[in-house]
Amino acid sequence: MHLLLATALALFAGLMMTRLFKYCKLNFPDVTAFLIAGVIVGPYVLGRFGIHGIGFTSMEDLGSVSFLSDVALGFIAFDIGNEFRLAQLRKTGRTALVIGVVQSLLATVLVDAVLIAMYIVMGPEVMPLPVAVTLGAIASATAPAATLMVVRQYKAKGPVTELLLPIVALDDAVGLVVFSVSIGIAHALQGGEIDAVTVVIDPLLEIVFSLILGTVMGFILTQVEKIFFSNSNRLSLTISFVVMTIAMASREFELGGGVRISFSSLLVCMMLGTVFCNMSEYSVDIMERSLRWTAPLYATFFVLSGAGLEFGVFSHPVNIMIGVVYIIARCIGKYFGAHVSSTVMGCGDTVRKYLGVTLFPQAGVALGMVVTAQDLGEEMGSMIRNIILFSVLIYELAGPQLTRIALTKAGEIKTGAGDSSNRARFRKKEKIVK
Repeated sequence: MHLLLATALALFAGLMMTRLFKYCKLNFPDVTAFLIAGVIVGPYVLGRFGIHGIGFTSMEDLGSVSFLSDVALGFIAFDIGNEFRLAQLRKTGRTALVIGVVQSLLATVLVDAVLIAMYIVMGPEVMPLPVAVTLGAIASATAPAATLMVVRQYKAKGPVTELLLPIVALDDAVGLVVFSVSIGIAHALQGGEIDAVTVVIDPLLEIVFSLILGTVMGFILTQVEKIFFSNSNRLSLTISFVVMTIAMASREFELGGGVRISFSSLLVCMMLGTVFCNMSEYSVDIMERSLRWTAPLYATFFVLSGAGLEFGVFSHPVNIMIGVVYIIARCIGKYFGAHVSSTVMGCGDTVRKYLGVTLFPQAGVALGMVVTAQDLGEEMGSMIRNIILFSVLIYELAGPQLTRIALTKAGEIKTGAGDSSNRARFRKKEKIVK
């Protein structure tokens, strides 16, 4: 019960923090308010008092409610699937694919180059080569959750936004392949041999079977919903299918010979949303209803994410130095990768200038990669974990604000958007005019 109370308090604290930001006229996205509220209710502030229910007293407490974060990420991926409607893909699909692949790979190459240079100059004691290769792969990933929340809050609309969400979704697939290859190389650098199964076959199987599972579940959902005549019941059915899909995506199957089938929950749920939105005649209304239902779930997800930020990483000066280098190199790679590829694809000035900045946030997918990187051993695994935790801390607090600023400068967020009081005044004026 104390975890239930702590979770309720976390959501309440997040909502109150958004009001405090508005009262103090701090023009930050709600995501940032949720993250800061999470830090307050986390183990490093309220949790330190050890009062059960008044904040999370330990990371183990947070782990006990992590299923809420898994469900939220599933719905975020399902929501992103809405961006892959065929009509939209005909306009932006090829461009999004090229930019998504190029900016991911350039971020990886640049981070690898800089960190390998540190290995050559400072030696393996400061920067082990397997760690440099692994961090380069993790650099390819982008956080879909923070980006989606900023876009939804400010109702951003325009060429940058149209490309942004599909590219963020593609990052998961590109990052998965790049990371699998790099972690295989990192194991080989430790004295082993490059395993073709681990490096090539496993990631390809994960992508293919994730897309297949998402397609099957999406097809079944569209057929079953036809027996219902109320969109409220169809919404309930959709929610149940998303949760079922998340649960199914958590399974792994051994095929023998070292080959295994696993799933990416983000890819599976994204494909579920894509199939649903392209096959169901009710999808537009259901997705709008889903956005209202998932709003508190997303808020809880970000508050819990803030509570999970570990400030203990600041006790490792070397890791902070490497973390700063990693952040700078990754941001440069993301920005110029998006700039160069969008120029080649003939995109407008606003896309070339501002798309790269919106791709800076990094969180959930990167942390998932960190778990796999623990196989490199306790020392290297801990080093990778601390560096990524430090970078996630910076990205999560600064990333949403940078995304908001970039979209505003691109002219895709109007003045006053995202402020509920302004929206209310606008609706009131609209009624008077009518």
